[in-house]
Amino acid sequence: MDIPAINEDPQETPAWQELQRHANDFEKIRLTELLDQDQDRFSQFSLQVDELCVDYSRNLLTQETIRLLLNLAEQRHLEQWIVALVSGAPVNTTESRPALHTALRNRSGDPVDVAGRNVMPEIESELAAFLKFARDIQTGDCVGHTGGRFNTIVNLGIGGSDLGPAMVTTALSDFRNPGIEAYFVSGTDGIQLDQVLRQVDPATTLFIISSKSFTTPETRLNAITARDWIVQHLTGDAVGAHFAAVSANQAATVEFGIDPSRSFKIWDWVGGRYSLWSAIGVSIAIATSPSIFVELLEGAYAMDRHFQTAPAAANLPVLLGLIAVWNQNFRGITDHVILPYHQRLAAFPAYLQQLEMESNGKSVRRDGQPVDYSTAVSVWGSLGANAQHSFAQLLHQGTQRISVDFIAAVRDAEGHENQHLQTLSNMLAQADALARGQSRQQAQSGREGRGVAGPDPQSLLPHLVHPGNRPSTILLLRELNARSVGMLIALYEHKVFVESVIWGINAFDQWGVELGKHLAESYAGALVGRGKNDQITNVAQLIQKWREK
Repeated sequence: MDIPAINEDPQETPAWQELQRHANDFEKIRLTELLDQDQDRFSQFSLQVDELCVDYSRNLLTQETIRLLLNLAEQRHLEQWIVALVSGAPVNTTESRPALHTALRNRSGDPVDVAGRNVMPEIESELAAFLKFARDIQTGDCVGHTGGRFNTIVNLGIGGSDLGPAMVTTALSDFRNPGIEAYFVSGTDGIQLDQVLRQVDPATTLFIISSKSFTTPETRLNAITARDWIVQHLTGDAVGAHFAAVSANQAATVEFGIDPSRSFKIWDWVGGRYSLWSAIGVSIAIATSPSIFVELLEGAYAMDRHFQTAPAAANLPVLLGLIAVWNQNFRGITDHVILPYHQRLAAFPAYLQQLEMESNGKSVRRDGQPVDYSTAVSVWGSLGANAQHSFAQLLHQGTQRISVDFIAAVRDAEGHENQHLQTLSNMLAQADALARGQSRQQAQSGREGRGVAGPDPQSLLPHLVHPGNRPSTILLLRELNARSVGMLIALYEHKVFVESVIWGINAFDQWGVELGKHLAESYAGALVGRGKNDQITNVAQLIQKWREK
C-alpha cells in the first residue's frame, strides 16, 4: 500500500487544540487526588498482554485525556500508518524504503511484499542459515583453523550492531550456553578490544563483524586489529576460519577474507537500531541457543500482532506512545528515565536511548517543514536500586519535569526470593513516592513519629517536602525470558513509531549521525594520516602539536 498523505502540523488538528485546553484543567489537579478518589484506577489505567502488564495509572490523566488522545491518533491517521509500516510501504520517506523489522520476526507464514516481491522466503532462508551456523558452533561441527572448538565469540560492531545484541545477551544470561563466552566490542580507542584479546585464546575465538555497510570506520578499525592479531598468533590462512560477518556489502566481506559460508545478509530496509532481529542477532543465538533466539522472535511477533489488531483504546504501544506525547507536549516533560529493577536488564536504558533519540530526535517534519514543538525527550537511566542512591534525588525533589518507566519481573529464576521481593518493594515505593510526594504536614508527623531530633525542626521541614505529582509507568513481566524480552523490545519500538506519527516526523533516518561520520573523515585525514587540512580546529592543531613532542 501507499503511505498515508504527509499532512499538516499536528498542532493544527482539532484534537491537539482540545488537548491544550484540557491540559489547563490539570494545573491544580494532583495525582494523589486521582489515586485516592478512584479505588478502581488500576483496572481502568492498566493493560495486560500475554505475560506483560503495564500500569500507567500514576500518570496525570483521566479517561477524558485518553479519549482526546485517541482522537488525536485518529486525526493523524495512525491506523493507516501502522498498516503501512508492516506491509512494506516506504515509510522511511527520506531514503525511499520500508522499515520492515517486523518482517524479520514474522511467524505467520504470510507474505510481505517489498516493491512487488515477497521478501519472506529470503528472510526465512537467511534465518535458517545463521541459526544453523550458531548450532554448528555450539556442537563443534564448525571449528577454528587448528581444529579446536570455539569457546569465545567477539562481536565487533557499534550502535545498533552492538547495543541490541549485547543488551539481549545480558538480559538472557540465565539461558547462556555454558561452553561459550561472549564479548561485545564497540570502543574505538583500542582499549576495549585490547582488554578482550588479553583474555582469550586465538585458536578458540571467533570474531563476528557486524556492519551493514562494512565501511563503518569504528568497526572496521577493530576488525583489522582483530585480523592482525589472528594472523600474528596463528597464520594468514586462519582468517577465513576465525571470522564471520553480517553485512549488506557481501563483496567487502569476501575482500576482507571471510568465507562466504560464514557471511550473512542484512537488508537496507533494516535500520541499525532494529537489526538485532536479523543475522546481527547471530551472537545472541550462539551465546544462548538457536531455540532461544526463535523464542525472542516469537515474543516480538506476539507484540506485533497485538499492535496490528488491538483497537487503539486497548493497544499497549498506541497508549504508551500517546501518553508520552501527552506528558511531553502538554505537560512539559523534558526527560524520560528508564529504571529496570532487574540486574539482567542493566543495558536496557542505553538500548532505549538509541531507539528513542536516534529515531525521533528530529527538527523537521516529513514534509520538510520545521517543527516548533517538542519531539524526542532525553532518555537515560540505570538499574533502579543503584538510582535510588544516586540520581533519584533529582527525580523526587529536582526542578526538572521528568517521567519514569519502572521495569521488573515478578518471578526470580535464580532462587533469591527474599532479595527479589525487597527489590520489587523498593520499586513500588519509588513509584508511589514520585506520585504522592510528601507534604509539609506529612513530613512533620513522620519526623515526630520516628523521633528524629534536630536543632531547629521548623527550618528543616522545607527540605523534607517532596512535590510529588511526577508521572511514572510500571512495566511488569511475569518472568524474564526470551519471549518476554522480545515483547518488551517490540513494545518500545512501536511506541516510538506511534510518537513519530503524531509528530509527523520520520523515525527511520538518522542524518545527524551521518554528518558526524562525514566530518570525522576529514579530521582523520589530518590526525591519522598526517595530511594537510586547513579547516581543522585549533583543538585539532593542538593535538597534532602534542603528538609531535
